[in-house]
Amino acid sequence: MTAFHKKAASGPRHLSGYQIMWMLVTFDLPVETKQQRAAATGFRQHLLDIGFEMSQLSNYLRFCNGKEQFESYVRQIEKGLPEWGDVYIFQFTDRQYENIIRFSDQARRKRRKNPDQLALF
Repeated sequence: MTAFHKKAASGPRHLSGYQIMWMLVTFDLPVETKQQRAAATGFRQHLLDIGFEMSQLSNYLRFCNGKEQFESYVRQIEKGLPEWGDVYIFQFTDRQYENIIRFSDQARRKRRKNPDQLALF
């Protein structure tokens, strides 16, 4: 292998929109008692603390740069699970995220622009 090929092979890695992904954590937690409300609030705060963004009250999103990071966040979420309720974690690629259709107040909204990759690292 020539010096040129070695340098090209060790250069910056291009992140493909099909390899990088998003996580969506959605949940239905009981909030009938004061203790349950506190647990639900604690879980929401835990998601914010580990870098998730609230999309709706029970839906939180986070960008991941690959499967390893996705699995790391799954383990972190698991550590913060409340005693009761249902939690679902979805994963989808950056390309799929681009195609989300959003309605707000009966109007179709523009597609969200994916964040610039350089801004995330």
